[in-house]
Amino acid sequence: KRTMTPIEESGCPDSVYKNAAKIFQAIHTEKSKDRVLVRYGSDSESPVLAFKDEHSRHVSYELAFNALKYQDILEQILLDSSAYPCHSIPDEFTSLLVVMLYDLQDRKFRERKIFHEEETIEDVQEVGCYLNSCKTKLAAALARHRIKHDALSIDYFVPETIWKQEQRVSALPFCVWINTFKISLQDVIRDQEMKGLKKVESVSDFDHYTYAMDQHCHDVLVFPSSLKELLNLDLFADCKRLLQ
Repeated sequence: KRTMTPIEESGCPDSVYKNAAKIFQAIHTEKSKDRVLVRYGSDSESPVLAFKDEHSRHVSYELAFNALKYQDILEQILLDSSAYPCHSIPDEFTSLLVVMLYDLQDRKFRERKIFHEEETIEDVQEVGCYLNSCKTKLAAALARHRIKHDALSIDYFVPETIWKQEQRVSALPFCVWINTFKISLQDVIRDQEMKGLKKVESVSDFDHYTYAMDQHCHDVLVFPSSLKELLNLDLFADCKRLLQ
């Protein structure tokens, strides 16, 4: 059976944070010199990444891009709480600090679970302990920003251009490739029909429980955006169907 890294609301393994920080370091938004208040070190080389499995890779990239999306508010929380700058956290670890802060607030500042089967990473442990020691001040800084802007959640602080992009993406149909090395197209179609999905001719005919065959690739199916819950089915966990 394929092993999956246990990513829960209680946190991630050290290796996920480390890889996410490397990705974020490469993609974070550079501020003009007169606006730089948070410094990220000078590492401009392409990050060397080592993932335990596909799930770890996915979570690492998701964490990095979430940190990028909320970079401005995360930096402001660090500054307003006086958690940054910190003499024990060098600039080279700032990306790790921001990535782990995003995850900490996403967990509602709850304690992180320790994954005993995972190898610990000293940098991650150090930054995690530091954030944990400051979490009351960090939570208070976030609360002040939410009250000031009458915001129910951190989502309020997403830049408008990104918010509009996400709205467009969330409405798009999604494509699924049938891994014919593991399952036949006929078996997948039979499984979908048993679950109440109806085949239609094209995406213009989509209703909620419908799907269409790709016009050019015989082993690709297209689904309406409202059926994203399909991604949690066993056929995806077993890599018999793959999201494109």
